[in-house]
Amino acid sequence: MKTPQIAAQLYTVRDFCTSATTLAETAKKLRAIGYEAVQVSGVSGDIPAAEIKKILTGEGLRICATHENAQLIRENPLAVVERLKTLGVVHTAYPYPAYVDFADAAAVKAMVSDLEVAGGVLRENGCVLSYHNHAIEFLRVGGEVLMDYIARATSPENLKFELDTYWVQFGGGDPVEWCKKAAGRMPLLHCKDYGFGVDNQPHYAEVGHGNLNFPAIVAAADAGGCEWFIVEQDTCPGDPFVSLEKSYRFMREHLSRAD
Repeated sequence: MKTPQIAAQLYTVRDFCTSATTLAETAKKLRAIGYEAVQVSGVSGDIPAAEIKKILTGEGLRICATHENAQLIRENPLAVVERLKTLGVVHTAYPYPAYVDFADAAAVKAMVSDLEVAGGVLRENGCVLSYHNHAIEFLRVGGEVLMDYIARATSPENLKFELDTYWVQFGGGDPVEWCKKAAGRMPLLHCKDYGFGVDNQPHYAEVGHGNLNFPAIVAAADAGGCEWFIVEQDTCPGDPFVSLEKSYRFMREHLSRAD
């Protein structure tokens, strides 16, 4: 992984992306930390895509990927393509299986089928659809982990993966092994550490400040062709910009290479 491949997920600072003015201020802060790219998610829907691109580009930030509305991806993938082209980005991800009952095998099968079709539409238009996991995909149904089913029931050409390290761990998976399993099919990685507290509960942590083996995670993802290593922290103990800076510094100083 090279330093320019480290990106910030705007969902982490979503409370500071509620208007064009606050988005510009946020972009300036992220660029000052050192980030050169961001993933657009959690940004106010009132800000037109063209303005989002103008603001971020104006502050020296590249858009590496987005999260789009889950239902829109399934029902109107061409609208997603149009938005991606306006933003000037290739990658997006299905953010969460909204309204899908994972206890209903038919509902899961329909979701997977829709994503295969949607991914094909995006591919034909020069874009890439990935699947962003949480923990629910690590349910075991009929002896098979649903993440394995999603991978098996879709083609690598039409659906790739945006693995989330925290949620893989939370679901009982091994983030390193999943990076290896997704090799060649994982252009995006959500770098989110897994901490543990005196309350006997897991919590989100800055990269390098939790319990995950990030040197091994990044090495496996890098070897598998991952393009973007995206820092995300759903909730932070204090100022989210401080958390994003801690993660960035650790990744730049301990995980990135100069070549």
